[in-house]
Amino acid sequence: MPDLKIGQYGEDVIRWFQEHFEGLFDFLTTWLSHLLRWTYDIVAGLQPVPMTIVFAVVALVITRRIGLTALLVIGLLVVDSMGLWYETMQSLATVLVATIIALAIGIPVGIWSAFNPVVRAIVAPLLDFMQTVPTFVYLLPTVLFFGIGAVPGMIATIVFAAPPAVRLTQLGIRQVDPETVEASAAFGGSRWEILREVQLPLARASIMAGVNQVIMLALSMVVVAGLVGGEGLGGIVVSSVQSLAIGDSIEGGLAVVVLAIYLDRVSAALGGQGRGNPSWWPKRKASEGLEQAQVQPAEARELAAV
Repeated sequence: MPDLKIGQYGEDVIRWFQEHFEGLFDFLTTWLSHLLRWTYDIVAGLQPVPMTIVFAVVALVITRRIGLTALLVIGLLVVDSMGLWYETMQSLATVLVATIIALAIGIPVGIWSAFNPVVRAIVAPLLDFMQTVPTFVYLLPTVLFFGIGAVPGMIATIVFAAPPAVRLTQLGIRQVDPETVEASAAFGGSRWEILREVQLPLARASIMAGVNQVIMLALSMVVVAGLVGGEGLGGIVVSSVQSLAIGDSIEGGLAVVVLAIYLDRVSAALGGQGRGNPSWWPKRKASEGLEQAQVQPAEARELAAV
């Protein structure tokens, strides 16, 4: 077989982008650096103990589970006792920024591909490629474009974590019962109104599962990004492995686990999974349930008449 020189062509493409889009890469580097710094200032704005209380309140309100919240608080206090609080906040800031950008790209693309077969045919193999390429392969092009530091790791994290948002958003919308959509259209709903009021709410569980997966993939890639100068726990883990510091690697890995459990449980509860309903939690008023019980039969009669 002749040598196709695929690697040479790929290198030429990267060089071409470096020469013609250097200004864009500099702009993205500056913008993402500022965004990461602002996010870090927010999550690390308080001392560890007051910030742990804030995280505990957020977990309790979202999960509604006292036992889980207590375990998460203990884990965060253990992270502080190991002296890795601010490194953990750096990783959390990177995960939050990368997740927001990945969702801002992935969910609209997922909605678009759910309604457009051409877009779906183009996106599907691209997502397959993005999810099968080894994680380390993402790092080299980003280093060539953005240099060493936190930004190339964040770019690689966004690219690596975005596919679940596209896939699960598309899947959730396409699994909405067609009869429900037809009934909404029969009542005069526009395409945008049907999407906003019917399809997206019914696809919420699938979309939130995608959000959960994006967060978990972003956290795993943030650790790997320590190889290219990424800050936070990734840098701790990489440096401890390179120096064979077993104790430091154990502490860094434990901090990653605590952060992963917190993000996983809270994001899953946002999607309705694992959320408790304790007796002390405020209940809906009986009048609200009565109103809904009265409205549903009326809607059913109207639908039957149509």
